Amino acid sequence: LSLCNKNLKNINNIDSDKARHNLLADVCLAAKYEGQSIKTHLEKYDAEYPSVSSFTTCTMLARSFADIGDIVRGKDLYIRNKKKERLEEKLKQYFNNIYENLVREKSQAQKRYQNDTGDFFKLREDWWTANRETIWKAMTCDAPGDASYFRATCSDRDRKGSFSQANKYCRCNDGDVNIVPTYFDYVPQFLR
Repeated sequence: LSLCNKNLKNINNIDSDKARHNLLADVCLAAKYEGQSIKTHLEKYDAEYPSVSSFTTCTMLARSFADIGDIVRGKDLYIRNKKKERLEEKLKQYFNNIYENLVREKSQAQKRYQNDTGDFFKLREDWWTANRETIWKAMTCDAPGDASYFRATCSDRDRKGSFSQANKYCRCNDGDVNIVPTYFDYVPQFLR
């Protein structure tokens, strides 16, 4: 994906606390641009690959969301060029600064991430888990109002054990962006 190159290649990682917030802002901006790009090219895609379902937009967003997650977590299988290698190095710098700040502020962080040096895979996974709802919100902010997700994954608060479909802007009931209706980001990239 080239989407992350726009925002993540100019990472300011001098201040680790600032790095944590800048990373989220940059990833959200990349996600927003990716969502806009999908919306822009959707009509052409639908013309070339007609579908009987109305789930194309949300499915495309969910797959791109998963790709962003793979890049952030250092699990992207398709890093094979200099730009992406530079991006990966910048992300490692970001997470190194976040790590240093965490172990300085919280003693239990040292124990949790003690074997997580260099690539920071565990820290990256934790960061993604903590921020995935915010990134989904950024990615779907320009989704069409009638965009629906293909399966019922939104927990219904009123009816326990019941799930409904994300059917407005690829979001759960009443635009609840605290629920990400996709789990593609937990599916290994080679299986998507």
